[in-house]
Amino acid sequence: MVIYKNKVEWRGGHLGYTWCQNGTEMQFSAPPDLHGMPDVMTPEDAFMASSNTCYFMMVLWAATRFKLNLVSLECRAEGEVEELLDRTSWFRKLTLYPKIVVKDQTREFIQRALDMALKYSTVNQSLKSQIVIESEIIVQ
Repeated sequence: MVIYKNKVEWRGGHLGYTWCQNGTEMQFSAPPDLHGMPDVMTPEDAFMASSNTCYFMMVLWAATRFKLNLVSLECRAEGEVEELLDRTSWFRKLTLYPKIVVKDQTREFIQRALDMALKYSTVNQSLKSQIVIESEIIVQ
């Protein structure tokens, strides 16, 4: 079993500092509209980046496994936050928008690779949010 670790520390006000096991460290805060600081990572930003980067890395894995002749890859992500009556909220839906350019493959074959990437995306498979993939596939 693999264990991932993280540490956070309060730095006053709504500012924190985090250390990741891979050596990354940075400040973070609540979003500015929730009394946080601008221009630093927020938990909401980290959540979206976690989903998007995990899927992205799994697309790269699938491209290798499917032997795709990859030309370019990028992926946008949008998260819909639902506000509930008791003033709690959650990410109800995450939509990932991969744009992949591949040479000499069928769109169906490339789509199977994208579907496989989601299936093996540890972060996305761990979320209760609805995950939607809106892919743009370009074959050259």
